[in-house]
Amino acid sequence: MQDLYIGDVGKGFPLVLVHGFLGSSEMWGPQINFFKNNFRVITPDLPGFGKSHKVKSCNSIQSLANLLLESLQNKKINKFHLLGHSMGGMIVQEMAKKKGNKISKLVCYSTGPRGEMPGRFETVDQSRENFKNKGLETVARNIAKTWFIKKESAKYFEMCIEAGKQTSIEAADNALTAFKNWNGVDTLKNIKNETLIVWGDQDKSYNIKEIEILKKNILNSSLVIFKECAHNVHLEKVEEFNNKINEFLNR
Repeated sequence: MQDLYIGDVGKGFPLVLVHGFLGSSEMWGPQINFFKNNFRVITPDLPGFGKSHKVKSCNSIQSLANLLLESLQNKKINKFHLLGHSMGGMIVQEMAKKKGNKISKLVCYSTGPRGEMPGRFETVDQSRENFKNKGLETVARNIAKTWFIKKESAKYFEMCIEAGKQTSIEAADNALTAFKNWNGVDTLKNIKNETLIVWGDQDKSYNIKEIEILKKNILNSSLVIFKECAHNVHLEKVEEFNNKINEFLNR
Protein backbone atom coordinates (compact mmCIF):
# COMPACT_ATOMS: atom_id res chain seq x y z
CA MET A 1 0.00 0.00 0.00
CA GLN A 2 1.24 3.48 -0.83
CA ASP A 3 2.18 5.67 2.13
CA LEU A 4 0.22 8.76 3.06
CA TYR A 5 1.64 11.95 1.53
CA ILE A 6 2.78 14.35 4.25
CA GLY A 7 4.18 17.76 3.35
CA ASP A 8 7.00 18.76 5.70
CA VAL A 9 8.62 22.20 5.35
CA GLY A 10 10.21 24.78 7.60
CA LYS A 11 11.95 24.53 10.95
CA GLY A 12 10.80 24.93 14.51
CA PHE A 13 8.01 23.50 16.64
CA PRO A 14 5.71 21.26 14.49
CA LEU A 15 2.39 22.71 13.31
CA VAL A 16 0.10 20.08 11.77
CA LEU A 17 -2.60 21.32 9.35
CA VAL A 18 -5.39 18.86 8.47
CA HIS A 19 -7.52 19.67 5.40
CA GLY A 20 -11.23 19.01 4.98
CA PHE A 21 -13.58 17.17 2.62
CA LEU A 22 -12.58 17.42 -1.08
CA GLY A 23 -9.45 19.26 0.04
CA SER A 24 -5.72 18.62 -0.07
CA SER A 25 -2.51 19.92 1.47
CA GLU A 26 -2.21 22.35 -1.48
CA MET A 27 -5.11 24.36 -0.05
CA TRP A 28 -2.78 25.38 2.80
CA GLY A 29 -0.39 27.15 0.38
CA PRO A 30 -0.73 30.65 1.91
CA GLN A 31 -0.40 29.20 5.43
CA ILE A 32 2.67 27.11 4.57
CA ASN A 33 4.39 30.21 3.16
CA PHE A 34 3.53 32.24 6.24
CA PHE A 35 4.31 29.73 9.01
CA LYS A 36 7.35 27.92 7.58
CA ASN A 37 9.73 30.63 8.82
CA ASN A 38 8.87 29.91 12.46
CA PHE A 39 7.35 26.42 12.49
CA ARG A 40 7.91 23.01 10.96
CA VAL A 41 4.69 22.86 8.92
CA ILE A 42 3.27 19.35 8.50
CA THR A 43 0.48 18.98 5.91
CA PRO A 44 -0.91 15.47 5.37
CA ASP A 45 -3.15 14.60 2.45
CA LEU A 46 -5.91 12.40 3.86
CA PRO A 47 -6.21 8.92 2.30
CA GLY A 48 -8.05 9.14 -1.02
CA PHE A 49 -7.38 12.89 -1.37
CA GLY A 50 -4.69 15.06 -2.96
CA LYS A 51 -1.33 13.34 -3.34
CA SER A 52 -2.66 10.47 -1.21
CA HIS A 53 -5.38 9.71 -3.78
CA LYS A 54 -3.97 6.22 -4.38
CA VAL A 55 -4.09 5.37 -0.65
CA LYS A 56 -7.19 3.38 0.34
CA SER A 57 -9.77 5.81 1.74
CA CYS A 58 -11.34 5.50 5.22
CA ASN A 59 -15.01 5.57 6.20
CA SER A 60 -14.67 6.56 9.84
CA ILE A 61 -13.42 9.69 11.61
CA GLN A 62 -11.83 7.56 14.35
CA SER A 63 -9.77 5.55 11.85
CA LEU A 64 -8.58 8.77 10.18
CA ALA A 65 -7.53 10.15 13.58
CA ASN A 66 -5.65 6.93 14.37
CA LEU A 67 -3.94 6.97 10.97
CA LEU A 68 -2.69 10.54 11.41
CA LEU A 69 -1.46 9.86 14.94
CA GLU A 70 0.39 6.79 13.67
CA SER A 71 1.88 8.73 10.72
CA LEU A 72 3.13 11.49 13.05
CA GLN A 73 4.60 8.86 15.38
CA ASN A 74 6.43 7.32 12.40
CA LYS A 75 7.93 10.74 11.65
CA LYS A 76 9.00 10.92 15.31
CA ILE A 77 6.83 14.00 15.86
CA ASN A 78 5.81 13.56 19.49
CA LYS A 79 4.60 17.05 20.38
CA PHE A 80 2.86 19.48 18.03
CA HIS A 81 0.28 22.19 17.49
CA LEU A 82 -2.76 20.86 15.62
CA LEU A 83 -5.23 22.67 13.36
CA GLY A 84 -8.12 20.99 11.53
CA HIS A 85 -10.48 22.51 8.97
CA SER A 86 -14.04 21.24 8.38
CA MET A 87 -13.87 17.40 8.28
CA GLY A 88 -10.24 17.84 9.37
CA GLY A 89 -11.65 19.63 12.41
CA MET A 90 -13.63 16.51 13.32
CA ILE A 91 -10.48 14.42 12.95
CA VAL A 92 -8.40 16.71 15.19
CA GLN A 93 -11.10 16.60 17.88
CA GLU A 94 -10.72 12.80 17.96
CA MET A 95 -6.93 13.09 17.97
CA ALA A 96 -7.15 15.43 20.98
CA LYS A 97 -9.44 13.01 22.81
CA LYS A 98 -7.09 10.09 22.16
CA LYS A 99 -3.66 11.70 22.57
CA GLY A 100 -4.24 15.18 23.99
CA ASN A 101 -0.90 15.07 25.81
CA LYS A 102 0.91 15.18 22.43
CA ILE A 103 -0.92 18.35 21.34
CA SER A 104 0.38 21.68 22.57
CA LYS A 105 -2.42 23.89 21.19
CA LEU A 106 -5.52 22.93 19.22
CA VAL A 107 -7.41 24.89 16.56
CA CYS A 108 -10.90 23.76 15.53
CA TYR A 109 -11.62 25.74 12.38
CA SER A 110 -14.93 25.90 10.45
CA THR A 111 -15.99 22.64 12.02
CA GLY A 112 -18.49 21.18 14.45
CA PRO A 113 -18.96 18.42 17.02
CA ARG A 114 -20.96 16.08 14.74
CA GLY A 115 -21.17 15.15 11.09
CA GLU A 116 -24.90 14.96 10.40
CA MET A 117 -25.99 18.37 11.61
CA PRO A 118 -29.16 20.40 11.33
CA GLY A 119 -28.84 23.42 9.06
CA ARG A 120 -26.22 22.03 6.63
CA PHE A 121 -26.84 23.22 3.04
CA GLU A 122 -28.00 19.65 2.28
CA THR A 123 -28.14 16.35 4.19
CA VAL A 124 -25.14 14.03 3.99
CA ASP A 125 -27.26 11.46 2.13
CA GLN A 126 -28.27 14.11 -0.43
CA SER A 127 -24.59 14.84 -1.00
CA ARG A 128 -23.89 11.13 -1.46
CA GLU A 129 -26.73 10.78 -3.98
CA ASN A 130 -25.57 13.87 -5.86
CA PHE A 131 -22.08 12.46 -6.30
CA LYS A 132 -23.49 9.23 -7.72
CA ASN A 133 -25.99 10.93 -10.03
CA LYS A 134 -24.18 14.08 -11.17
CA GLY A 135 -20.53 13.06 -10.97
CA LEU A 136 -17.60 14.30 -8.95
CA GLU A 137 -16.67 17.41 -10.90
CA THR A 138 -20.16 18.97 -10.96
CA VAL A 139 -20.88 18.31 -7.29
CA ALA A 140 -17.39 19.35 -6.13
CA ARG A 141 -17.86 22.67 -7.97
CA ASN A 142 -21.29 23.22 -6.40
CA ILE A 143 -19.97 22.45 -2.91
CA ALA A 144 -16.88 24.65 -3.38
CA LYS A 145 -19.17 27.58 -4.31
CA THR A 146 -20.55 27.47 -0.75
CA TRP A 147 -17.03 27.84 0.67
CA PHE A 148 -16.54 31.45 -0.46
CA ILE A 149 -18.58 34.64 -0.18
CA LYS A 150 -17.51 35.47 -3.75
CA LYS A 151 -18.29 31.91 -4.92
CA GLU A 152 -16.63 31.13 -8.28
CA SER A 153 -14.95 34.53 -8.54
CA ALA A 154 -13.01 34.03 -5.28
CA LYS A 155 -9.23 34.21 -5.72
CA TYR A 156 -8.57 30.63 -4.58
CA PHE A 157 -11.74 28.98 -5.95
CA GLU A 158 -10.00 27.20 -8.84
CA MET A 159 -7.25 25.94 -6.53
CA CYS A 160 -9.94 24.23 -4.46
CA ILE A 161 -11.49 22.73 -7.61
CA GLU A 162 -8.10 21.33 -8.66
CA ALA A 163 -7.65 19.79 -5.20
CA GLY A 164 -11.09 18.18 -5.39
CA LYS A 165 -10.40 16.67 -8.82
CA GLN A 166 -7.66 14.46 -7.36
CA THR A 167 -10.12 12.41 -5.35
CA SER A 168 -12.57 9.69 -6.47
CA ILE A 169 -16.29 9.02 -5.99
CA GLU A 170 -15.36 6.16 -3.66
CA ALA A 171 -13.15 8.35 -1.44
CA ALA A 172 -15.81 11.09 -1.37
CA ASP A 173 -18.51 8.57 -0.45
CA ASN A 174 -16.36 7.02 2.28
CA ALA A 175 -15.68 10.49 3.71
CA LEU A 176 -19.41 11.29 3.73
CA THR A 177 -20.10 7.95 5.44
CA ALA A 178 -17.50 8.92 8.05
CA PHE A 179 -19.31 12.26 8.51
CA LYS A 180 -22.71 10.66 8.86
CA ASN A 181 -21.64 8.13 11.47
CA TRP A 182 -19.64 10.49 13.67
CA ASN A 183 -20.96 12.33 16.70
CA GLY A 184 -18.41 13.74 19.13
CA VAL A 185 -20.74 15.91 21.24
CA ASP A 186 -20.73 13.74 24.38
CA THR A 187 -16.94 13.42 24.51
CA LEU A 188 -16.01 17.10 23.93
CA LYS A 189 -15.35 17.44 27.67
CA ASN A 190 -12.40 15.07 27.16
CA ILE A 191 -10.56 17.77 25.19
CA LYS A 192 -8.35 19.46 27.78
CA ASN A 193 -6.06 21.35 25.38
CA GLU A 194 -6.05 25.11 25.06
CA THR A 195 -8.28 25.46 22.01
CA LEU A 196 -9.07 28.22 19.52
CA ILE A 197 -12.38 27.88 17.66
CA VAL A 198 -12.48 29.77 14.34
CA TRP A 199 -15.62 30.41 12.28
CA GLY A 200 -16.79 32.59 9.40
CA ASP A 201 -20.18 34.18 10.05
CA GLN A 202 -21.49 33.21 6.57
CA ASP A 203 -20.45 29.55 6.79
CA LYS A 204 -23.10 27.35 5.13
CA SER A 205 -21.51 24.09 6.30
CA TYR A 206 -21.54 24.71 10.07
CA ASN A 207 -23.97 27.09 11.78
CA ILE A 208 -23.46 29.10 14.97
CA LYS A 209 -25.30 26.51 17.11
CA GLU A 210 -22.63 23.92 16.27
CA ILE A 211 -19.89 26.42 17.11
CA GLU A 212 -21.56 27.25 20.44
CA ILE A 213 -21.64 23.53 21.35
CA LEU A 214 -17.86 23.41 20.82
CA LYS A 215 -17.32 26.59 22.83
CA LYS A 216 -19.50 25.49 25.74
CA ASN A 217 -18.07 21.97 26.04
CA ILE A 218 -14.35 22.47 25.36
CA LEU A 219 -13.56 24.10 28.67
CA ASN A 220 -10.26 25.81 27.84
CA SER A 221 -11.46 27.38 24.59
CA SER A 222 -11.81 30.79 22.98
CA LEU A 223 -13.78 31.74 19.87
CA VAL A 224 -12.92 34.11 17.03
CA ILE A 225 -15.56 34.93 14.40
CA PHE A 226 -14.54 36.37 11.04
CA LYS A 227 -17.14 38.71 9.55
CA GLU A 228 -18.17 38.40 5.90
CA CYS A 229 -16.43 35.05 5.50
CA ALA A 230 -17.83 31.68 4.51
CA HIS A 231 -16.27 28.25 5.04
CA ASN A 232 -12.73 28.95 3.77
CA VAL A 233 -11.66 31.89 5.93
CA HIS A 234 -7.99 30.91 5.45
CA LEU A 235 -8.35 31.64 1.72
CA GLU A 236 -10.76 34.58 2.00
CA LYS A 237 -8.96 36.71 4.61
CA VAL A 238 -5.52 35.15 4.41
CA GLU A 239 -3.52 37.74 6.34
CA GLU A 240 -6.05 38.16 9.15
CA PHE A 241 -6.44 34.40 9.52
CA ASN A 242 -2.68 33.75 9.60
CA ASN A 243 -2.09 36.55 12.13
CA LYS A 244 -4.89 35.34 14.40
CA ILE A 245 -3.56 31.76 14.40
CA ASN A 246 0.01 32.97 14.92
CA GLU A 247 -1.07 35.14 17.84
CA PHE A 248 -2.82 32.16 19.47
CA LEU A 249 0.13 29.80 18.97
CA ASN A 250 2.60 32.33 20.41
CA ARG A 251 0.40 33.42 23.30
